[in-house]
Amino acid sequence: MPNLQQPGLVVFDMDSTLITIECIDELAALVGKKPEVSAITAAAMRGELDFAESLRARVALLQGVQEQQLEALFQPIPLSRGAAELLRWFHAQGWYTAVVSGGFTWFTERLAATIELDAHHANALQWEGGQLTGTVAEPIVDGASKARYLIELAQQWSIPLSNTIAVGDGANDVAMLTAAGFGVAYCAKPALRDVANLTIDSPDLMLLADHLSTLA
Repeated sequence: MPNLQQPGLVVFDMDSTLITIECIDELAALVGKKPEVSAITAAAMRGELDFAESLRARVALLQGVQEQQLEALFQPIPLSRGAAELLRWFHAQGWYTAVVSGGFTWFTERLAATIELDAHHANALQWEGGQLTGTVAEPIVDGASKARYLIELAQQWSIPLSNTIAVGDGANDVAMLTAAGFGVAYCAKPALRDVANLTIDSPDLMLLADHLSTLA
C-alpha cells in the first residue's frame, strides 16, 4: 500500500481522467469526423484495437485542423472534478505528480502548467503552416510506453515502485497500473478494473485522497 509518510510518485492518464474530454474526439468534431474517430477511440480503450494503429488512423482524419481550433478546446481546460485539489493534496504530502498520455503534448503541456504537474509525456502532433498534417511523431506513446515512463520517473526521483500510484480509465492504462505499486481505475472500462487495486466510480478525483487518508 502507498506510504504517505515517504516521498512518492503518482502518474495520471489525461483524457477522461485528469480532464473530462477525449481530446482527439473533440478535435475530430471540428472537422466533422467525430463519429468515426469516437468509434475507433472507444474500441481502442476497450482493448479491441492496437493502440498505435488506431491512433495513426484517427490522427489522419484530423488533417487541416488549425491551432486556434485546439485553443478553443482548452479555454478553459475541462478539468475533472477534484483534479486541481488532488494535485495540491499530493504535493502537500511531498509526492511528485505527472501525466502520461496516448494523447498529445499540445494538451499535456498546458495541463501540466495549469495544475503544476512535475512532468508530462505524450505524442507529438505534426504541423505544417499552422495546420495539422494528419500525422504523429514516432514512436507512438502507447500502453507499454506509459508503464516505462512511470518506471523511469520513479528511478529519476529515487522513488521505490512500491510507493507509486497510477490512475487511468482505459485499456491503454493496464500496463501502467500493473507496473505501479498501487493502481486506480477511475470511472474505468472493464479491462482496467480487472487489474486495479482501487476502483472509483463517482466522477470526483478527490475520492482518491479520501481513500488514501484512511490508510495513513
